[in-house]
Amino acid sequence: MPDILAAAPATQGLLWLVLAVCIAGLVRGFAGFGSAMIIMPAASSVLSPVEAIIFTITTELLGPLPNARAAWRAGSLADIRLLLVGAALALPLGIWILSLMDPTRFGWIVSACVLVLLGLMVSGWRLRGALTRKLTLFTGGLGGFMAGFAGLPGPPVIMLYMASTLPVAVIRANFLLYLLAIDLMLFAAFWLSGMMNWSVALLGLLVGIPNVIANMIGARLFDPSAERIFRIVAYLVIAVSATVGLPLWKG
Repeated sequence: MPDILAAAPATQGLLWLVLAVCIAGLVRGFAGFGSAMIIMPAASSVLSPVEAIIFTITTELLGPLPNARAAWRAGSLADIRLLLVGAALALPLGIWILSLMDPTRFGWIVSACVLVLLGLMVSGWRLRGALTRKLTLFTGGLGGFMAGFAGLPGPPVIMLYMASTLPVAVIRANFLLYLLAIDLMLFAAFWLSGMMNWSVALLGLLVGIPNVIANMIGARLFDPSAERIFRIVAYLVIAVSATVGLPLWKG
């Protein structure tokens, strides 16, 4: 344990990671989503593929907790259950592909995925159709695969719900609960598979403390009437994080 404690703060690029996590916490506290799209490009630029996902999920385990009770009351638990069933079925395939991934290629894929998904979100493209059980289950499966493969479980679910007529408060609550549950599933999967790096996990938990504070501040800033302005700012932050995280800037 002392060795793990000593190794965690010595991680390369720690200040960059902390900055990304704090900004991501503000975004997630306000909108309920978007944090992994900020953290993953930063983490993949200084950590191995597996370590980057471990860092992201452990950082995000603590951040949303202060807002989880309110989300539980406001969210649609039936939809969340369907999303998580789909995610549980597809998650192992994503993790298996991740285990074969070269670090440099992983960095390109993560940043490219974030930029493409961001482009789809900004363009207004959505998963169309009523929120049927099959569509919700499929979307959860796609999110679970992306969670295991690239640490990005949110975008498919975001694009599904942005096409719905649900109130923004319900959508925000569903995002928060779904993403928290995915992080718990990923943590258990890495632990049980023997892929867990405990020094990186501890680093994620330590950095998760300022993430909690940032999430609380973001939640206080939540105002549905200011949603358009906030989305513009969030999209810009995500784009900058994905661009800076490109392996192009290494060496």
